[in-house]
Amino acid sequence: MRTGSEPATARSALRARFWLCVWGLVWAVFGTAAFALAGRPGWAAACGALWLVATVDMTLILRHIRQGPHYQPGRAVPPYRPPESGPPFPRPPRHRHP
Repeated sequence: MRTGSEPATARSALRARFWLCVWGLVWAVFGTAAFALAGRPGWAAACGALWLVATVDMTLILRHIRQGPHYQPGRAVPPYRPPESGPPFPRPPRHRHP
């Protein structure tokens, strides 16, 4: 059901973000090691900075997952209730044909 308040009540797919973060972390570690062995310190530092960002992001994602269903709802958690004030605009009248 669309309520018009989706940006305010949107939920993040934390498990998908977690696996994308793992994928990025693996490539950042690989890039850091490969550029360090190839003698490219600038690129190794850039990959190391990306490694740090991915690690911090993974830490925050895991923290939100562990906080429970408010932050990572499962199939058993119902969607948010629509606002009590009603829809933001009136619905068009329904026409009945004989």
